[in-house]
Amino acid sequence: MLIERTNNEVIIRLPSNVDTEGLQRLVDYLSYKEATSKSQAKQSDVDKLAKEVKRGWWTKNRSRFIK
Repeated sequence: MLIERTNNEVIIRLPSNVDTEGLQRLVDYLSYKEATSKSQAKQSDVDKLAKEVKRGWWTKNRSRFIK
């Protein structure tokens, strides 16, 4: 593995035999870190939003699961 930093980016070179499933999880995590790097949200705000989203989803989809 080789990690190289340029002026604009960090480049990670891996051998082609690296497990792609594990690599995808790592890329997903890095994408999350990049997307949230400037967030000032508190964990309690995130938890509240997640609860509201789940409740809304359940309200819209309840009939699909409970007949």
